[in-house]
Amino acid sequence: MSQATLGDDEELFGEAATEMRADVESSLADAWAALPDADDIWETDANNVLGALNGLNSALEVGDAEDHLRDAKKWFTMGQRADAFDDADDLEAEIADLDEAITDISAASEQVGELTSTIPALRGTLEDAGPADDAADAADDDAGDEDEAEE
Repeated sequence: MSQATLGDDEELFGEAATEMRADVESSLADAWAALPDADDIWETDANNVLGALNGLNSALEVGDAEDHLRDAKKWFTMGQRADAFDDADDLEAEIADLDEAITDISAASEQVGELTSTIPALRGTLEDAGPADDAADAADDDAGDEDEAEE
């Protein structure tokens, strides 16, 4: 191979490495942008707990963030194995941070989902708990009769 060809290959590899880093950075930016907004999971217009939980569960959707993270990991791994990045510590740290954020959001979504299915059943249990209304009314009547008898 001639010296000129080797020089061209090195230049092409440098361009490819730059583009690969840009792809990773772009995918990371898209993933961060796809995550829920902090205010969306904090504020609610719901009238009851179930409405708040349903709204929260909807807000905790990570959407396309997982797909963008996968793309970032794919291009990062390829670039790392090709030794294309001079310094990739920042990319690796950001990928780890994003992965952790998505994991936390997904875990919270699962917990909210469990509560969403538990709360209506709990409400029903509490509504059915205690003495029957007829028995409670009879006890109130008996107590009233005893008060009258003591007078």
